[in-house]
Amino acid sequence: AGSFQEAGVIQQAYSLNFPLHVVPASRAQCPAWSAFSVSSPAIVLETVKQAGAGAEAVVVRLYEAHGSTVTAWLQTPLPVKEAMLCDLLERPLAQGRLPLEQQGLRLSFTPFRVLSVLLLWSH
Repeated sequence: AGSFQEAGVIQQAYSLNFPLHVVPASRAQCPAWSAFSVSSPAIVLETVKQAGAGAEAVVVRLYEAHGSTVTAWLQTPLPVKEAMLCDLLERPLAQGRLPLEQQGLRLSFTPFRVLSVLLLWSH
């Protein structure tokens, strides 16, 4: 019912096409943990991959899926020391440095925009 945004079609499509895989583990209780979260349901975190820049960097690719203009927060508990927007070849963009804030990284999207963020770890 409602629009595809209200019905959660994007999330349901990912659940169908990329189901969770069950892996046997010990019976020890582990606390819930997520490496990344995004504050808006309109933003899809599509890819997390090791950056070509080195072992202490990752690239996170996100896109706006609802056809809207939105500001969202990318949050991570990982020890990020520097964050910057980069192109698809992972080259930092001029004026692309992102401030690290308590809420995470503030990202602005226009309809269907793809953003790539290069994250460098602290030692």
